[in-house]
Amino acid sequence: MISTKDRAKLKSIAVNLQPKMQIGKDGLSDNSLKQIIDVLEKDEILKINVLNNCDYTAKELINIICEKVLCEPVLTVGNKIVVYKKSSKNNISHIL
Repeated sequence: MISTKDRAKLKSIAVNLQPKMQIGKDGLSDNSLKQIIDVLEKDEILKINVLNNCDYTAKELINIICEKVLCEPVLTVGNKIVVYKKSSKNNISHIL
């Protein structure tokens, strides 16, 4: 669980991020989950764009993603999702 202070820092970082992936009518496939895990392992933070033709809302999807990937929800605004997971790699600069 991340603290309120850490969440505020992550939100300030997320403002300048571009979405690295989109989730649409195919929903959350195994391939999408693998891509989310790979990006979080590399960057620790990920912004996702939820398309209008997706079966889930962004608020529903962030809960599903966090449950399956074991990451922390940072924020949901409109159709954008931001999630965080500390990387297990030691050779990168950690955000928190």
